[in-house]
Amino acid sequence: MPDCDISVGIASPGDWPEPHERLEKTVREAARAALAHAGLPGPGAWEVCIMLGGDDQVRALNAQWRGKDAPTNVLSFPAARDMPAPPGETRPLGDLVLAGPVVRAEAGAAGVPLREHLAGLTVHGILHLLGYDHLKERERREMEEAERRIMARLGLGDPYAGYEER
Repeated sequence: MPDCDISVGIASPGDWPEPHERLEKTVREAARAALAHAGLPGPGAWEVCIMLGGDDQVRALNAQWRGKDAPTNVLSFPAARDMPAPPGETRPLGDLVLAGPVVRAEAGAAGVPLREHLAGLTVHGILHLLGYDHLKERERREMEEAERRIMARLGLGDPYAGYEER
């Protein structure tokens, strides 16, 4: 599998109460597992930037890029696949932004640890960067099955357990 540099930053530290080092480790492990499962496109080195933000940051991005004036759990911004990189340099795969208060509220409502829900959303976002989607029924099933397998490899629970079949 090609190499991938994963950068994690916390833009809104107060919205992420657990030790930040543990959260960053969780995000990196989940991203690497998703990348290992799905594979990176083509040869060469890639980079992914993941930001742990707050509701205000994610709301603004969601409004600007999706026309939805509300925070959401995770936003994925895939980079153009044909974006060239100088020889020996990494190519951007894309960026993820997660909203701490939304992620915490969802984890609490589902009765799962914050880090487990954060891992599931990171996997979900990475799969979007790799071209997975869930707009059509067949795509949704494929994406959810990939998420379940990746989470199981991480020793974590089914991110869709407890949800009614759609």
